Amino acid sequence: MSLLQLIKRNGPTGFGFGSTAENVTENLSLTGKTILVTGTNSGLGHETMRVLALRGAHVIGTARTQQKADEAAAAVKGHVTGGVCELADPQSVSACVATIAAMGVTLDAIVCNAGIMALPKLDLVYGYERQFFTNHIGHFQLVTELLDHLADEGRVVMLSSTAHRTAPKVGIEFDNLDGSKGYKPWAAYGQSKMANLLFAKELSRRFAGTSKTANAVHPGVIATNLGRDMNPVARWGMKVVVPIACKSIAQGAATQVFVATHPSQTTTTGQYFADCNVAIPRADANNEALAARLWDVSEKIVAELPRG
Repeated sequence: MSLLQLIKRNGPTGFGFGSTAENVTENLSLTGKTILVTGTNSGLGHETMRVLALRGAHVIGTARTQQKADEAAAAVKGHVTGGVCELADPQSVSACVATIAAMGVTLDAIVCNAGIMALPKLDLVYGYERQFFTNHIGHFQLVTELLDHLADEGRVVMLSSTAHRTAPKVGIEFDNLDGSKGYKPWAAYGQSKMANLLFAKELSRRFAGTSKTANAVHPGVIATNLGRDMNPVARWGMKVVVPIACKSIAQGAATQVFVATHPSQTTTTGQYFADCNVAIPRADANNEALAARLWDVSEKIVAELPRG
C-alpha cells in the first residue's frame, strides 16, 4: 500500500479522507432537526448547509450580511433560513442570538464553521488580533449565548485545524493577544485554531452530566475562500499543493457534518476529529488548565465588549 493510499483509507467509523458530506449522511433523515451553521455563503459552510438541508434539516445559515446569507440560502434546496452574524462585531453576534431566540427554535447542532486565515498584516478588533477575535471570541460569544437554546442532546462542532500545531509553544499567548509583542500570520492563525480546540474541550467538560456534546474538527486542506486574505505567494502555493494531495469542498465538509449529525457520535464529546475519525491533537490541546484559563479570559473579553 502506497503512502497516499494509507493516508486516504477509511478509519474505524467506516469513513475517511475521501468521504464526502453526502456519503456520511447517506440514508440519514434529519427531518425535524434545526442546525445553525456559520459562514454559509461559500466553501465548506455552503456545502454543509446544502447537505444538511438535503437530508431534511432546517438550516439557519449565517453570513456577514443579510444579502450574502439570502443568496446562499436561495442557492440550495430545502428548508433554509439566512441570517446575519458578523463574528468580529459583538452587536451582530448578539442580534443573531436574539433572532434565533425570537424564532422559538431549539438547536440540535451548532456548526462553528466561519473563519479567516493568515492575515498578512496585524489587524486589531476591539484591541485584539483579528484572527483570534473572529475565529475564537466571536464563536465563543455566539455559542455561550445560545446554550439556553441548545437541545438536550445538542451538539457543538468547532472548526479547528491541523494548523493548531503552528500555535505558539505556550498554546495561547495571553500576554500578546493584541500582537504588540510580535505578529506572525500562521502562528496567529494557529493560535486561533488552538483556541477553537480548547474551547470545544472545555465546553465538553462543562456539559458533564448532560447529553450535550462538544467536539473540534480538522476539515483537511481545501482551496476555499478562507484563503482570500493570504499573501499572493501563499495563495500560489495552495494552488500547487491542493490538486496533488488535498480535499475537495465536498470532502472537506464531511467531518463537520459527520460529527454534527451521525447517530454513531451521539455520546462522543471532547474529541478532535480528522477525516471523520477521532485524531490526536497537539499535546497541550488536552491541557485542562490552559482550556479553563482561555474560557475565563474569553468570558472577560466578551463581558467588556460594547453591545450598543
